[in-house]
Amino acid sequence: MLISRHARSRMKLYKITSEDILLAIREPELSDQEGENRIAVRQFDDKYGGYPLKVVYRADTLMVVTVYPLKRKNWSRP
Repeated sequence: MLISRHARSRMKLYKITSEDILLAIREPELSDQEGENRIAVRQFDDKYGGYPLKVVYRADTLMVVTVYPLKRKNWSRP
């Protein structure tokens, strides 16, 4: 898994682990696609202030573009 410099700074800012990113990509609770980028969202109840984690990545190279906790606790699950 490759991680962009922007994503690394977000990981440091929000204390996001690479294990959580991989889990969100492998087992998302909500997923979508915008152009070449895929989006995976997963809830971690005991982390990130109760906010779901959003991972934007490229599936062809498994490059994480950005990652951050969503700023709303209520979001639509599939």
